[in-house]
Amino acid sequence: MHSYQTHGTCSRRIDFDVQDGIVTACRFEGGCTGNTQGVARLVIGRNVDDVIQMLKGIQCRGNTSCPDQLARALEEYRLQNA
Repeated sequence: MHSYQTHGTCSRRIDFDVQDGIVTACRFEGGCTGNTQGVARLVIGRNVDDVIQMLKGIQCRGNTSCPDQLARALEEYRLQNA
């Protein structure tokens, strides 16, 4: 399981797991419960690159959002595990 400290959002952390390029687990700590649970469920079983493309740049407050933070977390993961 990997953890990412979020920046600029109501959620404080995102825990996720990736196996063979597929998101297999995702959980947000904090944030709007219904929205973060929905996003987490929708990304499980999807390719990391597809999730990044789908969520990157979504804005809520400032220049980011919980979905955008997940995209950033996955980008960081991808760079560290290339």
